[in-house]
This record gives sequence, structure tokens and C-alpha cells, in this order.
Amino acid sequence: MNWDRIEGRWIQLRGKAKVKWGKITNDQWTIVAGRRDEQAGKTQEYYGISVEQAERRLRDWKRCNDRSASF
Repeated sequence: MNWDRIEGRWIQLRGKAKVKWGKITNDQWTIVAGRRDEQAGKTQEYYGISVEQAERRLRDWKRCNDRSASF
């Protein structure tokens, strides 16, 4: 197991903690940030890539699927 996969799991855990904290404090932005961290961690763990590469893939995916960009 490489360190990128381990780091991905850690980022997922951090994201889950943010989601829980956001629900406790009723802060929607923290919940969204936590879910994004979870997704970045899952991407990093699955592909075994660096944090920067995972973030880049998420940005690219969002850009391609952003409905407001097509209007």
C-alpha cells in the first residue's frame, strides 16, 4: 500500500469529521467542504494519486458537469 492511498483515507476521515461538525453547528458550508474532502480522499485512495492530482480531477469533473457553464 502506498502513502497516497493512506493519505486518501485520512482525507476521507477529515471530511467525515467536517460533515459531522457542520451538522452540529448547522453550518452548510462546512458540510459541503467536508463532502468535497471525502470525495477527494476517495479519488486519491482509489487511484493512488497525489492530493494535487485528486483535486485537479475533481475540478475538471466539476467544470465538465457544471450546468451553469452551458447557459
